[in-house]
Amino acid sequence: MKRLVASLLLITTLCHAQPEKPTSAEIYHKVEKLNFLGSALYIAAHPDDENNRLISFLANNTMARTGYLSLTRGDGGQNLIGLELRELLGVIRTQELIEARNIDGGEQFFSRANDFGFSKLPNETLQIWDKKQVLQDMVWVIRNFQPDVIITRFDHRSPGTTHGHHTSSAMLTQEAFGLANDAKYEPSQLQYTQTWQPKRVLFNVSWWFFGGKDKFEKADKSKYVNLHTGTYYPLLGKSNQEIAALSRSRHKSQGFGSTGERGDDMEYLELIKGDKLNDKQNLFEGIDTSWNRVKGGKNIGEAITAILKSYDFKNPAASIPALVKVYSQISQLEDGYWKKQKLKEIKEIIAECAGLYLEAVAEQQSVTPGSNLKVRWEAINRSDVTMKLSSLTLLPQNKSLSQNVALDNNVDQGTTLDVQLPENIAYTSPYWLTEKGTSGMYKVNDQLNIGKADIIRELAVMFTIDINGVQIPFERTIVYKFNDPVKGEVYQPLDVVPAVTTRILNKVQLFTDTKEQTVSIKIKAGQDNCKGELKFELPQGWKVSPAAIPFDLKIKGSETVVSFKVTPPETPMEATGRSIAVINGKEYDREQTIIDYPHIDQQNVLLPSTAKFTKVDLKIEGKKIAYVMGAGDNIPESLKQMGYDVTLITTEDITAEKLNGFDAVMMGIRAYNVQEDLAFKQQILFDYVHNGGTMLVQYNTPGRLAVKDIAPYPLRISGKRVTDENASVKFLDPAQKVLNYPNKITANDFKGWVQEQGLYYPDDWAKEFTPVFSSHDKGEEALKGGLLVAQYGKGHYIYTGLSFFRELPEGVSGAYRIMANLLAAGK
Repeated sequence: MKRLVASLLLITTLCHAQPEKPTSAEIYHKVEKLNFLGSALYIAAHPDDENNRLISFLANNTMARTGYLSLTRGDGGQNLIGLELRELLGVIRTQELIEARNIDGGEQFFSRANDFGFSKLPNETLQIWDKKQVLQDMVWVIRNFQPDVIITRFDHRSPGTTHGHHTSSAMLTQEAFGLANDAKYEPSQLQYTQTWQPKRVLFNVSWWFFGGKDKFEKADKSKYVNLHTGTYYPLLGKSNQEIAALSRSRHKSQGFGSTGERGDDMEYLELIKGDKLNDKQNLFEGIDTSWNRVKGGKNIGEAITAILKSYDFKNPAASIPALVKVYSQISQLEDGYWKKQKLKEIKEIIAECAGLYLEAVAEQQSVTPGSNLKVRWEAINRSDVTMKLSSLTLLPQNKSLSQNVALDNNVDQGTTLDVQLPENIAYTSPYWLTEKGTSGMYKVNDQLNIGKADIIRELAVMFTIDINGVQIPFERTIVYKFNDPVKGEVYQPLDVVPAVTTRILNKVQLFTDTKEQTVSIKIKAGQDNCKGELKFELPQGWKVSPAAIPFDLKIKGSETVVSFKVTPPETPMEATGRSIAVINGKEYDREQTIIDYPHIDQQNVLLPSTAKFTKVDLKIEGKKIAYVMGAGDNIPESLKQMGYDVTLITTEDITAEKLNGFDAVMMGIRAYNVQEDLAFKQQILFDYVHNGGTMLVQYNTPGRLAVKDIAPYPLRISGKRVTDENASVKFLDPAQKVLNYPNKITANDFKGWVQEQGLYYPDDWAKEFTPVFSSHDKGEEALKGGLLVAQYGKGHYIYTGLSFFRELPEGVSGAYRIMANLLAAGK
């Protein structure tokens, strides 16, 4: 029974609104995979760490069940496609990984580790992560996925040579390899699963670890497993590298678009632990990957081989009688891992051979707990095979509805059901964000949810189809779809939402004096006749009026904005404000965020409806700021909160005439990495500075700069950074103007920072630049490139790697004060 539960946990189908419609050749490819009983698990730290080529090769050439365990969801990265950061970016990157696996044939898993930002050493990483919990999660996934082979992306023996998360993922893998088979380790897991011992662990060697491609070419690679992965798949019409490139290109938020290649390709792997390999072309040497590894499975393997030999590419349905017999044979096996996995696979193959289309569509995209939902189901058999719809079962209610409807060839069947939702059904939102975690770990209390990649969606319909007297259940998640005049048929997930959600419109409210300000809050109805009152709470010392504001929204989806008056305390203070709607005595404190990008499913995220309120001693000089957006950030909104008049300008707007009226020009993060047209505008910007303007450039990465000279004087950007947001700073010249005007900057202004102090600091610059401060991570030399100021002509050019793009949207008081001084450099 334990093995059955464990298999069910990891075989759960991920919800993707758009149904799969494979070709005859793709179905044959799946039948081939049905006859391979082996599994491989790739382990690394982040989304985009995975080797898409190797995952695709294992899934499509070797035919192994292949998984990728990313310890984090990439929450600490940057975002090249939008303004989402931290948890919301993690939601995007989660979906990008799921989409990547849909393309390369792998499956996706995660631990509860939070990507808290760049870490230089694994000991730092494991101090912030809860090492014990991460290791528990890795063992849990291994025990459930039961990989024969584990592959790490990174080397566990080289701490300090790469991201601390990277090395940690490899180090923890070495521990998990043995612990997964130890019944004394985390015995509470064994009520759901069983111990498991992988055969071997390998390290996926790459030229990165040799210091360059030239060195790697010259290195002796005879001791490694040498896999020729440049396979061409005629059934799929693509090379392995082309599939991998499509998969890799799903990582759009990180700018990892990839071009497919063709021809021979090599992957090298070093055996670290486990059974030795004599065959350097076979990762599964010594492992029986045929049906013989399952008791009573020999005849099943022979039957599948016969199906492959007789498969009719023009009529896949001809294989259905034999496939149904194999389904029955697998069903009669003893409960176990491969039984559950192969039943899942063969069911979908049978449906695809028959052109059996099963769908459950809601009439609306969102619903509330306890409400009634109309669901239109559709079932159509597009083959000559006799079958009927025996019953429908509504999930999670487990309510069965007898049907006994014949599914004749190409005759569409379907009706509308009234579905009563349970009052206690969970809201649709990323399960790992439901409860507040720590900077290093997400909090997930339900053991059965740990490791799952996607949002958990409970609403589904089970179609039980009788084929040749065999009852086969097919589960379909209820979705929503509509017709768009331009896009045509559009699918979206069905979301369960609260009766009301609220959003504080300014995520940071800045107070520079004791005058009251207006705080506006948007109220959105999740149902019709949404009536109640809204309260807004701040800690002691802040005054809020009125105590509550009534609202009455008649139509679901309608919105209104109400306003409270807030008076700050006399002294500087940072506080969190909470918005709470009350309906019939029940409190609703969630804010709804819809993440909608064309390359991933639409995501509904529910987080506490809060905002940061900051009373700060702040003075500004100069008012008009021109802002050139880079990779995307929220700094312009923060500047407006400070009292600046901010104008977003494009590269086309960069002319001498248009810049003339601005007190300062500010370049968004990575502007010189993503705005190629800046190559033609740089001299205009330099002239603006020379004539008396202030130009503030935020961090850029050293690769792919649009300009040769990022500054009017020589300046070289490096990968150096200070990852410790609490690192102490030393002012190199306390009398410097940017430390004294219009605000007196002290070490206190660097307290309360989040995630990191700064990144991509210059490591070499001309004598015209003056470094302002130095700081460093523990045990490292002091870095002086975090803030450089140079006078150029009558104006000032400033380059900074300080992470203002993280600090200002978090309402960090000191970051506002430092920013004000930088923008006032020319005053």
